[in-house]
Amino acid sequence: MCRTIFSLLVGLLIFSAAAHADELDTLLQELRSKSFSTKANVIDKLAEINDPQIINILQHMLEGKLYYTKKDKVTVFAIKEKSLYRLFNARTQEPMGQVKKREIKKISVNNSLRRQLRATIANLSLFNKDPKKRLLAAEELLKNFDSEQEDNIRKALEKETHSDVRDVLQSIKATLDLNNNEKSIRLAAIEHLGESLSQETINQLNGLIAKDSNGKFLEQDQEIRQAAEKAITRIESKRVWYAQVENLFFGISLGSVLLLAAIGLAITFGVMGVINMAHGEMMMLGAYTTYVIQQAFPGLLEASLIIAIPAAFIIAGLFGVAIERTVIRHLYGRPLETLLATFGISLILQQLVRSVFSPLNRAVSTPEWMSGSWQINDALSITYSRVYIVVFSLLVLVGLMLFMKRTFFGLQMRAVTQNRPMASSMGINTGWVDAMTFGLGSGIAGIAGVALSQLTNVGPNLGQAYIVDSFMVVVFGGVGNLWGTLVGAMSLGIINKFMEPFTGSVLAKILVLIFIILFIQKRPRGLFALKGRSVED
Repeated sequence: MCRTIFSLLVGLLIFSAAAHADELDTLLQELRSKSFSTKANVIDKLAEINDPQIINILQHMLEGKLYYTKKDKVTVFAIKEKSLYRLFNARTQEPMGQVKKREIKKISVNNSLRRQLRATIANLSLFNKDPKKRLLAAEELLKNFDSEQEDNIRKALEKETHSDVRDVLQSIKATLDLNNNEKSIRLAAIEHLGESLSQETINQLNGLIAKDSNGKFLEQDQEIRQAAEKAITRIESKRVWYAQVENLFFGISLGSVLLLAAIGLAITFGVMGVINMAHGEMMMLGAYTTYVIQQAFPGLLEASLIIAIPAAFIIAGLFGVAIERTVIRHLYGRPLETLLATFGISLILQQLVRSVFSPLNRAVSTPEWMSGSWQINDALSITYSRVYIVVFSLLVLVGLMLFMKRTFFGLQMRAVTQNRPMASSMGINTGWVDAMTFGLGSGIAGIAGVALSQLTNVGPNLGQAYIVDSFMVVVFGGVGNLWGTLVGAMSLGIINKFMEPFTGSVLAKILVLIFIILFIQKRPRGLFALKGRSVED
């Protein structure tokens, strides 16, 4: 008897699986229809099938990777590999080899289907075991949902235990409750949405205070309209506050870039009094070093920046020492001639990279550990790459300060800065100190180029965009003073970012330049002037 029941159950399971497979095959065949409305109906039917494979099928369709073979009419996933396409059976996921493009045909989708696919995938993903996937699904539904999904959303909300997912689902539920017949429920929904920060929520609430073509409110209840207006005001005020926080971060980020660009210049300018117009090209060399390392070792992308930092320091530093020994040491005491000579060197270096790498910009890839952003809320997002650059610039500053204070060469450098004749009379080889100092400043500029390669394309003119700003930072902070360079860089970076929304980027730079000119008239030595007999002379 037990064997008979067991056999019947096995038979039912086999029959059910076969029927399920037949239904799925039929629906996949219907997806080949040219009618988009037919495809829309098929997507709805697929969503009703209890099979985890459905999400995979719909995702490939959304990404434009769902095809069918022209010969056998089999629905497949097609992954492009150079000139060929690798095929996988859409139902069984079994590999089917490689074919040419002419042997398969894509199952086309339009914008309406894409919206439907995103909403359907999100709806199905609400019950995924992974809370991260449920959160992404809920956020997608917040952007694209309709009243037909209300039952699934409420079921998901009842089962959900993860706080972040629950918050998004409650926002979706509140949005659905805006159309409820009971006024108390609508007011409660508006109150809840007023705590949100998303633009989608503002758009939903704006619908409650919208007017028709005759200027009459679409929403008849005045209390509902007033509640919606207050909620919108509350959301927008919070978004403005977070926008200021984001501006502050971008200002600090820009300041960290200026710090990296100016810190080497502060050393050479402070110790040697040389106006080095080729400093920007040292940054350019560092950026190109990063590009070459990534091209030479494509398998080491994740470690490429770590390798590029010492490599860029050495290459740019050697170029700096060569420039100082061959040109600059013959021009000490003649600042205008030094300026013209270094400007000529900058043009030579620009032409050199144009001849070697071509004038076109080169893109440097970002390692995965630096990619993406930290989404704090709907109004504030911080990119990881900029966070790393801020931290990196501060580490470089700390490292350089320790080097200046704790090493014998740092002691010699400070002695030359404060009183060159006295340092020379004490047996310090000032010529050697000048060469090493120029190499150190150029090497740090090369490191700055590594960081800049993650923020902008690498090209022959990369350094020219930062050379003027670097000089402004050095002069404003105090020539040769590292603390002054830090304060100057961060101040100018933050001021620039807060002024740009009102004045534009170009006018903001002009106003900052005017401010620095006026400031220098009052304090010629900058914020933090170096102390020493030679400096004071």
